[in-house]
Amino acid sequence: MDLVLLCVFLPLITVAWGQYSDYYYGPYNYGDNDEWINVYRQGFNFQCPHGQVIVAVRSVFNKKEGSDRLWNYACMPASQSLGEPTECWWEEINRAGTEWYQTCSNNGLVAGFQSQYFPSVLDREWQFYCCRYSRRCPYSCW
Repeated sequence: MDLVLLCVFLPLITVAWGQYSDYYYGPYNYGDNDEWINVYRQGFNFQCPHGQVIVAVRSVFNKKEGSDRLWNYACMPASQSLGEPTECWWEEINRAGTEWYQTCSNNGLVAGFQSQYFPSVLDREWQFYCCRYSRRCPYSCW
């Protein structure tokens, strides 16, 4: 009986595993040697290569370093169904020391970040680099 169950379920497991590997994108490549893109209390500017978007963010907090973080980002090519990037722009700056919530305007996708540290408020200001693609992102995309 065990052999019969194995013969029935083995093909199903093989198909499921094959489909899983088509959609699994991790672990992300954060660049050479997994180095951080900034040092504590310093500004930085990070942009994905043309046609790629941010897919993962990694950071480490350190209170002794001015309550700041080290940052690293991973990029991947945007879905081919979106076409090519038609325009890219920097969004408005989110001021240090204030709460904020940011999305790209005009249905854009995040392709980079720019940040400056302010020791007077132990916080960063942020600006998002966004790109719009030739084909609009369908409703409820992410």
